[in-house]
Formats: sequence, C-alpha cells, structure tokens
Amino acid sequence: MLYSTVGGGFGRVLCWAASGRPSGHFKREELRNVERNDAVMPWVAIVCAAIMWIILLFLFNKETAPEPVAVDPAVAARISQEWPTLGKQVYTTAGCIGCHGAEGQGGAGAKLAGDEKIVKDPVYVHTIITKGKGQMPAFPQLKEEEIYAVANYVLHSFGNNVEEPLTPAMVAAAQTKVDPAVLKNRSRFVPEDIKLPEIFLATFIMVLLTYGLIGLYSVWTEGVELHPGIHKVRSTPVATLAMVVTLGLSLLFSVLFVRQMVADYAAWANKEMPNVAMEGFYAAMILLTLAVAVGLYKKFFMDGEVLVEDASGEFPW
Repeated sequence: MLYSTVGGGFGRVLCWAASGRPSGHFKREELRNVERNDAVMPWVAIVCAAIMWIILLFLFNKETAPEPVAVDPAVAARISQEWPTLGKQVYTTAGCIGCHGAEGQGGAGAKLAGDEKIVKDPVYVHTIITKGKGQMPAFPQLKEEEIYAVANYVLHSFGNNVEEPLTPAMVAAAQTKVDPAVLKNRSRFVPEDIKLPEIFLATFIMVLLTYGLIGLYSVWTEGVELHPGIHKVRSTPVATLAMVVTLGLSLLFSVLFVRQMVADYAAWANKEMPNVAMEGFYAAMILLTLAVAVGLYKKFFMDGEVLVEDASGEFPW
C-alpha cells in the first residue's frame, strides 16, 4: 500500500509492505500506526550540508585572507634615515598637503594633527595610503620606500609621535590581527572569483539544506506515523499568539531592512563602505519568519488528509 498526504504536507509518499496479502484487503485497524521511512534522512542531509559548509568556509577564508607583506631588511634600514626628508617631499608632491594642510590641520581631508588614533595604530596610516578610504584615494604609484617615508612623516609630525618608525615588519605583524576596519572591509567574505569546486559545494549545500528543512517540517506537521483519513485541526491560543508574533517580527525586520537599505545608499553616495552584513541579516530574518509563519499555518490552521492508494509495482516509489 502507498500512503500520501495532501493538504498539510508536501505530497510525501510512504511505502507499506503488503506481506503477501492482495492489495486492497487491509482492515482499517491495520492501516493505523504506520511508521514513515523518511524521518531520519532530513537530519542526514543537514549534517552533510554543515560539513560541506565548514569546508567551504575554509576555502573562502584562504582566498580572502590578506596577502603577506615581504619584509626586506634593507628597506627597514633606509626608513629611519630617509623619512624626515623623503617623507616631507612625498607629502608635498603627492598632494597630501592640499587636502590635509601644511600643518596637518585638515581641510578637504581629515585632520592629522594630534590624531591619537594613528598613534595607537600606526599600521592604519599604511593601510589608508595603500588602499584608500572614503574620499581619500589609494596611492599605488608610490614606491614602497615612499609609502613608509610619508607614513612615518605623518606619524612623527603635527604633534604626533610614535616610539618606533613604521616598518614592513610591523605591517606584516598587524596583518595577523583582525581589527574592526578589516572586519568591516571583509563583511563580504565571498571571494571575487568563485571557482568551480566552490560553486559545486555551495549549490549542493543549498539543495541538502532545503531538502533537510522541508523533511523536518514534514515530520513535524504530519508526525512520525501516518493515519489515513481526513484530519481536522483546531488552533490553540498559543498557536494563534505564535502566528501573530511571527508575523509581527516579519514586519519589524522588513522595516529594519528598508531603513538599512536607505542608510547604505547614503553611504554609497558618500563613498563609504555600506553595511552589507546587516542587509543580509535582515533579509534572512524576513525569510525565516515568513517560513515559520507558513509552517505554523499548515500545522495548526490547515486541515490535512492522508490518502491510501494501490501499489502496482515492486519498487518503493
């Protein structure tokens, strides 16, 4: 015999062994307490998806990790000697003086005089010069010794003073630490160029996760045992409250998502990094709360029916 559910389920079919008796000759009592054979596979699918997700995170983390900086002892030795003269020269010729001012007082650019932030984190100056931020562009045209010279000039001028000159060794050591600026810059943890194995893993993870969640939902709504016949459901006050709370949360996350989108558009206009992580979080919570609402509706507010059909083949499907 084959059992399928309609109304409350997803049309899942369960095989029942006839034990040699002709189909259609079962008593109604024999059709009760039939244990389904698909209650374990959703958990297997979710565990496999979690393992693949861990592998995918390792691949993404390897590709998005910052490139190591080559430490050249000769460059480090020249920095202490050259930065007082070369640094001031680069500060003038590269255009830094036009935005930050001759005394670091600021203007079109940020104020550099008495900046405690760069004194506490000298590597930040190197990062801004090489990668840029906001309205300040990067300076890829500068040579390595020029970058360290102008960075040290800023770090030792305008009332700023660091104990040791900034060197490639300090930059390389700082790359092993994940500061808030790096986290914000890497909020999109997916590499720019996704390779074929990563596409395969991501696709398979989504398929397994979808199957697992639908399977768990089916077991939750229909139960481990299927009973032929029409099943009337009556909602409880707790179920009604849960539905109202879930829909309210969905509306709340929708409002927060729209507000975040507006804020991110403003950030783009100011050439600042948008908070992509919060956009994704709010969007995910909207989908999650809607899925929970649909599940509650089918479980507590929608009637279901289990049908019995004759099986004409030898295969369990």
